[in-house]
Amino acid sequence: MALYELFPTEEACIKHLEAINWHDKPVSPFDKTSRVYKLKSGKYRCKNTGKNFTVRIGTMFEKTKISLRKWFIAIWLVTNHKIGLSSYQLANDIEVTQKTAWYMLHKIRHAMRLANENILEEAVEIDETVVGGKNGNRHKDKKVPHSQGRSHKDKFPVVGMIQRENLMNARATPDTKSDTLSAFIKEYIHPDAIIYTDEYNAYDQIGFSYTRFYVDHSKKLYSYDHITTNRIEGAWTHFKRMVKGTYRTLLKKYLQKYVDEFVYRYNLRDISNSDRFNCFLCCADTRYTYKQIRKSAA
Repeated sequence: MALYELFPTEEACIKHLEAINWHDKPVSPFDKTSRVYKLKSGKYRCKNTGKNFTVRIGTMFEKTKISLRKWFIAIWLVTNHKIGLSSYQLANDIEVTQKTAWYMLHKIRHAMRLANENILEEAVEIDETVVGGKNGNRHKDKKVPHSQGRSHKDKFPVVGMIQRENLMNARATPDTKSDTLSAFIKEYIHPDAIIYTDEYNAYDQIGFSYTRFYVDHSKKLYSYDHITTNRIEGAWTHFKRMVKGTYRTLLKKYLQKYVDEFVYRYNLRDISNSDRFNCFLCCADTRYTYKQIRKSAA
């Protein structure tokens, strides 16, 4: 059934959000122990505080002037498009300005970050990639020197980790030096996990804290005796397809938000479109303003 048939009215959207957030039993955002009464206006009243509220309070939908129907369509599209959705395309799809669509997409990505904070265990593959970089299209006298390979002079690094057959985490980082990699690994990988990397020597330091195996790509080796980084490298292929196919030009200050978007879809890839949509609504319980979006990227 099409999304507009599932949510034909604003009231239908509100009822669905109430079912997701309250399980059909209203809870006061001001006092969770208080009894709640429904008013004729459709709002609710907290008995203990005397304050009125709706299911939007305390969520990304609080004080928004955009209808829930448009929000729901935007969320459905972003959570289920494999290579994402540009603000220009969303603006056209739901009939809002490009600036409004841009704001909506960043609010959606902010909620998606919660799927990118997993503690990984057992066998974990780690690898880095870079995005950006236009040296190939520049005239010879305008090329950024020494920007090949793992150099980041013309590119933005992203470090990722995947628990085999399971979850992924990824971070936009300032560099891929030993201290940077070690801090990210220690934050999100269980100490008893076994890590798998390539031969990059920046991982040598973390080898003192974890059991580490590596595959030597310089010797044309990619997988042997379960030692491989093929899964995380495969994830990067999909990530770059999203970047090049949909977003093309990324500002470094917003890169983490696009990474969060990709990881959300990757980690929920095996569930249905409707479940992926509803999982997002469960994460949408935080307000995030336009000013905060700008400030977080400063």
